[in-house]
Amino acid sequence: MVLVKKLVLDVLKPHQPNALEFAQAIASAGGEYRVSVNVLEVDENTETLQVVIEGDAIDFETIQSGINDLGGSLHSIDEVEVQGKREDR
Repeated sequence: MVLVKKLVLDVLKPHQPNALEFAQAIASAGGEYRVSVNVLEVDENTETLQVVIEGDAIDFETIQSGINDLGGSLHSIDEVEVQGKREDR
């Protein structure tokens, strides 16, 4: 079994929700995640974010769904940290 410990994502989102509300929603999406959001670029209608998510076992599909539900779009996965876990037999 492999556990996802950290994701760094490039996300495009509308101005609302704001960065704080966006981070809070992602942090509570299916787990106890630590989320850091850095606004990289702002234009008339959207914001480009670098979103760093850390946790014991990140559920990528839930995170991706949460981004979409907030009106965002995942542009790329820029960094991943995983950990292998030996399964008991």
